[in-house]
Amino acid sequence: MRKFWQWKNQKENQESNEILERTLFLNGTIAEESWFDDDITPQLFKDELNAGSGNITVWINSPGGDCVAAAQIYNMLMDYKGCVTVKIDGIAASAASVIAMAGTKVYMSPVSMLMI
Repeated sequence: MRKFWQWKNQKENQESNEILERTLFLNGTIAEESWFDDDITPQLFKDELNAGSGNITVWINSPGGDCVAAAQIYNMLMDYKGCVTVKIDGIAASAASVIAMAGTKVYMSPVSMLMI
């Protein structure tokens, strides 16, 4: 399965090597294959999510995709201990709009679209 997400570390504690702030980019179709009977991919996302601590900024530009994958990502982000800020810079449609609702704060560009 091709990953539709990418992590980028923004701030790191030099003394402890702890990641303090990260950015998650969700671009394109959410899970081109269903996560319904896939145990590996959701676990990979969860492992990457929990690999750091601190706040996360999620950038979304997606037409949507698999509703099972979106529901799992939403739940994982809601359970995350740090602050989750969502920024929609293009489109967050269908399944991607579900993920967008996991943000503590949700920001949209004036030219972006949120389609439920």
